[in-house]
Amino acid sequence: MGHACTHDDLGGAPEPKRSAPDPQPEHPITAIIAVLAIFVAILLITWARIEVHGTGDLEEALVEAQAQPGVPVSPPRDIKAGEEREVDAAVTASRFATGLSP
Repeated sequence: MGHACTHDDLGGAPEPKRSAPDPQPEHPITAIIAVLAIFVAILLITWARIEVHGTGDLEEALVEAQAQPGVPVSPPRDIKAGEEREVDAAVTASRFATGLSP
């Protein structure tokens, strides 16, 4: 049976030669600026989303009627057209037939 040669067989891995000095640690101000940049990016993305799509869907989701204990919840209305439902069913069937389940 074959044997794979490892560095342990030869006395360990050779030490790498360093031609450049060790990198300096990150300055704390750089880390603070990075965190602020991430926060500003999140705010800009949120603002753009609200400008483009509005807040109607968010308000609808937040103001949606809450389920009462003991009262059955009706399923959401199906607003898809019949043709769109058929296309969705065909796509799902072909995914399962090819082994790519959703």
